[in-house]
Amino acid sequence: MEHILEIQSLRKYYGKAGNQTKALNGISFQVMPGEFIGIMGSSGSGKSTLLNCIATVIQPTEGKIMMQGKDVRSLKGADLSEYRGRKIGYLFQNFELLDNLTARENILLPMSLHNLSDQESQKRLEQLASYLEITDVLDKFPAQLSGGEKQRTAAARALILKPGIILADEPTGALDSKNARMLMEKLSGLNETQKSTILMVTHDSNAASYCKRILFIQDGLIFHELRRKIPEETKQEFYERILKVMAQLGGGSANVL
Repeated sequence: MEHILEIQSLRKYYGKAGNQTKALNGISFQVMPGEFIGIMGSSGSGKSTLLNCIATVIQPTEGKIMMQGKDVRSLKGADLSEYRGRKIGYLFQNFELLDNLTARENILLPMSLHNLSDQESQKRLEQLASYLEITDVLDKFPAQLSGGEKQRTAAARALILKPGIILADEPTGALDSKNARMLMEKLSGLNETQKSTILMVTHDSNAASYCKRILFIQDGLIFHELRRKIPEETKQEFYERILKVMAQLGGGSANVL
């Protein structure tokens, strides 16, 4: 099976020579279709920088980001727009919903930007809203939604174009334990039933325990890797193994799911 994403010797340096911060220092790994991968590490280890490079929010200093065989760094114009809209779906920690649009309008916005038909847009909206349990809040504005409803609305927006890979940056960071658990169960369900490929940055060992593989980053490089032993290993057992590695990195779990 061909990998969907390959990171090759990726580097991101901030500052000038002699006074540089090496956020990423030559990191390399591959993502296969249908994987649910967590990216963990202490604060400042390069987790979000990595995700932002993949999303083309920031440009790396060196290295390659290969999405289905194409170097993302070479994309421009319509090809770059297509990549950002259809190849990836981005789920932010702070939702990033437009306050003057309803939940429905926020979710449908990517569809209108990429000229999909109203019929197809409505079909996908109804399916996602039902699955994410937000059907009854579609006509409310973000200010009228709870944190969990906002994040599930944001998840629907990220998923509606059926992207090749979902990038999630601390998706449970602004949620209470109940809503965090619900979101992770929904993402895990998408991975299990629809084989959605998910790459998630998180500091939370509980959220990470829903993943199938964890890459631990330290000083801009992969320090360690864990794989969940499917199906014999329970989520609790995997969580305990994650905690042991995080203890070595000097971090733990901030939330309890």
